[in-house]
Amino acid sequence: MNTPNSTTTATAGETLALDEKALQYAATQDLDDGAVTPAYGPHRDAIVKLLNDALATELVCVLRYKRHYFTADGLESPAIAAEFLVHANEEAAHADLIAQRIVQLGGEPDFRPRTLEDRSHAQYDESSELKAMVRANLVAERIAVEAYRQMISLIGDKDPTTRRMLEGILADEEEHADELKDWLHR
Repeated sequence: MNTPNSTTTATAGETLALDEKALQYAATQDLDDGAVTPAYGPHRDAIVKLLNDALATELVCVLRYKRHYFTADGLESPAIAAEFLVHANEEAAHADLIAQRIVQLGGEPDFRPRTLEDRSHAQYDESSELKAMVRANLVAERIAVEAYRQMISLIGDKDPTTRRMLEGILADEEEHADELKDWLHR
């Protein structure tokens, strides 16, 4: 007999069927949790922490890109600065997605400025030379790529919605890194 938290595995020749009793149990427990059912189990808090660290990283990246956008100087600076602004806006959109997901999971997004840089995987940068700005942003994007890859691996099937969101953000971060690499080699 299946219990509300058990999983069943179908073997060859068996019909795949949902456990209706487990569905009803999951749907009627802790209604204030919204979409978060008991199947999220003990991983929800750990996932929220991972997401809050990713949120801090995205916010630090927004600030770094914005600073570089406003302070970029040199022959190629208008084009590169424009790219910095595009990246800043995309990082802000990532932060919004992450904050929204944290709330959906019943957590609270951590926007505390005092601890942002400590919780961020990437660093803020005050470079004044254009090539150093590009390099600092490329390093930060590569850190983000690696952090998102690790998060996706850790989360796996524990939270498919968060995993898919992170996979989309990862694709953007990889694109940013490729663009910055191209600028660095000009």
